Amino acid sequence: MHKAIILGGGMVGSVMAMDLAADPNFNVTVADQRDEALSRLKQRVPVASAVKVDLADPHKVRRLVGEYDIVLGALSSTIGFRALRAVIEAGRNYCDISFMPENALELDDLARHEGVTAVVDNGVAPGMSNMFVGWAQTQLDEIESVAIYVGGLPRQRTWPFEYKAGFSPADVIEEYTRPSRIVEHGGVVVRQALSEPELLDFDGVGTLEAFNTDGLRSLAETTSARHMVEKTLRYPGHIELMRVLRHLGLFSHEAIEVGADRVKVRPIDVTTALLFPKWTYEPGEEDLTVMRVVVDGTRGDAAIRHTLDLFDVFDRQSGCTSMSRTTALPNTIMARRVAAGTFKRPGVSPPEFIGREPGLFDAVIADLRQRGIVYRIASSEIA
Repeated sequence: MHKAIILGGGMVGSVMAMDLAADPNFNVTVADQRDEALSRLKQRVPVASAVKVDLADPHKVRRLVGEYDIVLGALSSTIGFRALRAVIEAGRNYCDISFMPENALELDDLARHEGVTAVVDNGVAPGMSNMFVGWAQTQLDEIESVAIYVGGLPRQRTWPFEYKAGFSPADVIEEYTRPSRIVEHGGVVVRQALSEPELLDFDGVGTLEAFNTDGLRSLAETTSARHMVEKTLRYPGHIELMRVLRHLGLFSHEAIEVGADRVKVRPIDVTTALLFPKWTYEPGEEDLTVMRVVVDGTRGDAAIRHTLDLFDVFDRQSGCTSMSRTTALPNTIMARRVAAGTFKRPGVSPPEFIGREPGLFDAVIADLRQRGIVYRIASSEIA
């Protein structure tokens, strides 16, 4: 039996625990600092163990994970990189979904030195999006362009935001502020977040607006396409509202003085205190996840397009949101393979490396289908 520990017991971490705890080959522990998260976890996954630990402290993370066979990460972006380094230094294999602003590939040499297999960015996007790009690369002689569109949304549109957060709201705000790296004519360029909006139609949800976000991640380094972009999807009107909030400075981390007493506060702290309760899903409130990845390239003399589409909704049987399931389950699927030694690659592996492994992308797609998450893949010649 494999001993697994999951760092983070929130929406995504709890789904990881549910999936692994249902597997007789795993003994599952979840670590979190929040009493409420651990309490909810014990109600949803009573067979999993829980431990209270400050996961922002890399020394505590390093000591904690040493006794486990496999570590899974479901942490916020702000502490993801520190935790990744700590797990590697502890010599433990790691499968992680944290949307960290740092470049995880900077720890590749360390992971190789420690003999650690570290799979990073292994959710839905980044995650399955990158994995598909890696697979498409094996089907083509050259990749010309990559376009990734993805979003998690409430099924019920409610004024004024028409949005709720399927993962850490703090990480959502990062999408509105972090500069977006895209690839144009073979070189990396930077665009402002929320820029270059476009409208697209999707079956099951209708017209959505897309805007630049920093979601290419490792693809900008590992994939030799001349053009690549990643855009987030929202209901129309959301971009303008977020631009107004950003323009007012409400996403700023720089303290300002307010009131007669000139109290110093960070606008982001006020915004999150007011906004997050309105962006939190109520129990049973339904969401959806939509994604489209388009990879154009050539094979021989033919121009080929490979397309990956996902439309997934709230799972009423388990009570889990679509975004938490589509993010968590690719990670548990790969954690099983890493724990069993069927995927063993010392170093830091972004998902596109998984997609390049013969047969592995198809196996992950099949495992997700068994769990009710269905990706549709199409390939065709283009003029």
